[in-house]
Amino acid sequence: MAPVPQSERMNFRHSSTLLPSSACITKVTALAWSPNSRKLAAVTIARIVHLFDELGTLKEKFATKPADAKGSKLYIVIGMVFSPDSTKLAVAQSDDIIFIYKLGLDWGEKKSICNKFQQTIPINNVIWPHSSQMEILFGLSDGKVKAGQLRTNRTITLHTHGGCSPVISLACSPEGCTCLAGHLDGSIYR
Repeated sequence: MAPVPQSERMNFRHSSTLLPSSACITKVTALAWSPNSRKLAAVTIARIVHLFDELGTLKEKFATKPADAKGSKLYIVIGMVFSPDSTKLAVAQSDDIIFIYKLGLDWGEKKSICNKFQQTIPINNVIWPHSSQMEILFGLSDGKVKAGQLRTNRTITLHTHGGCSPVISLACSPEGCTCLAGHLDGSIYR
């Protein structure tokens, strides 16, 4: 295989630091760009979602909520994804819930939870197909891929792995019509 010419290589350079490092461990657990490229969401182990503009300036932040308001706050955010219209943010948490936060298009709009999908099995990942404004997909540790329907606040099972191998990755085609699920046993289902 011939080497890639220098002119065709992708060049990366550091342009700014969005969240500075701290003296204690503050792991960034999830990042998500909005499809319109106007917002970047970043969340750390402290469970605070930081919203940056396209230049990397911190504009807003908000605290996530535990699945049980009276319960433990010992959870982390394991994944985030913006809606296709960039107005909502799905936040998957280790306490087996996905909250959909309504953010709005403009900065300063009131943030509110508009949907939630409580599960009994740990959620491993979440995606939002570009062709579906009202449906998110998520993979569970029992091998199921489910769809959360925003209109009804209900979930449906789209696929169940025969050997219960956990879903460890999900991907949608650019048009959003095809979904792939990668499982711990190395299988990939379409």
